[in-house]
Amino acid sequence: MAAKKSAKKPARKAKAKPAAKRKVAKKAAPKRKAAPKKAAAKKAAPKKAASNTAAIKARYSKSQILTEIAEATDLSRSQVSSVMDELSNIIERHVKKRAVGEFALPGLLKIKTVKKPARKARKNVPNPFRPGETMDVAAKPASTTVKVVALKKLKEMVQ
Repeated sequence: MAAKKSAKKPARKAKAKPAAKRKVAKKAAPKRKAAPKKAAAKKAAPKKAASNTAAIKARYSKSQILTEIAEATDLSRSQVSSVMDELSNIIERHVKKRAVGEFALPGLLKIKTVKKPARKARKNVPNPFRPGETMDVAAKPASTTVKVVALKKLKEMVQ
């Protein structure tokens, strides 16, 4: 029995040693001061890329939009173009058949697909343009349309 007790004691000491190592590791972590400097540098970058909020008098073409974004973000025009193409791909994958049917640019807009059911043909419906006459209405197949809804930030930009 004495052997069992002595065998347990070294095991306890072994467990105590890793705990001491953990304390040393915790003391070493606060010595790193380089990370806050990097965070300060990141905070300065958005100030540099401050956007011009002056009203634009004429509608921009795709080329003008790409150039404007490239200048504001310090990216090349081709990089901005590839970002726009990828955004288009992502939207397509969200709204196509058998997909989720909804895509949102946070704060700006939401794109939804609305499924409209098929309509049966109807006969002898009153003609709204010629009172007293009746007309036949043709059948329409089911269809899917796209609906774009403005969100809070976009609504605030207008006002």
